[in-house]
Amino acid sequence: MRGDYFTIKGYGENELIIQKSRFLTYIKRAETEEEALEFIQEIKKQHHTATHNCSAYLIGEHDQIQKANDDGEPSGTAGVPMLEVLKKQGLKDIVVVVTRYFGGIKLGGGGLIRAYGRATSEGIAAAGVVHRKLHELMKVTIDYTWLGKVENEVRQSPYPLKEISYTDGVDLFLYVPVAEVEEFTSWMTEMTNGQASILSVSSEFLETDS
Repeated sequence: MRGDYFTIKGYGENELIIQKSRFLTYIKRAETEEEALEFIQEIKKQHHTATHNCSAYLIGEHDQIQKANDDGEPSGTAGVPMLEVLKKQGLKDIVVVVTRYFGGIKLGGGGLIRAYGRATSEGIAAAGVVHRKLHELMKVTIDYTWLGKVENEVRQSPYPLKEISYTDGVDLFLYVPVAEVEEFTSWMTEMTNGQASILSVSSEFLETDS
């Protein structure tokens, strides 16, 4: 499983006018090809009277699934430039549709490539980019006598504290980057003189703004 990548927050849209043509960008996170195709069809249905509904998507840890569709624009002037923007920005699991309503002025091949590339870039900016990083949710169980010291150290550490549960002992749940689990375990063991029980509960992605 990938542990560290960039994608968009969720959904975004943008409008761009170039030489009287309207370029409407719709962009969304998609983790499967089915999700991407469903989104493309949804936008096509919404804009069935548009001149073109061009699309591109990039899915998978190693970009295994990547498709570009010019939808009637000259070959290579719409879908491919859109896909190239996604690649250049290093984004994963993303689908974009750029709907064009022709304004009566032809842009030429180079003009179309620039227009669709710009429409995609502005759509990404509208959605916002996030950094997704895989963490282990660690459960640290300690005796109440250690609570003051451990909680204080934890709250000053870089590890996000999810919650504290008070039962016979105290359970602290923290997010630790996968690559730092061993270091975290050693740190916690040393802090409690080996009296803490440290377990991994689950693997979860945390997102931070790029």
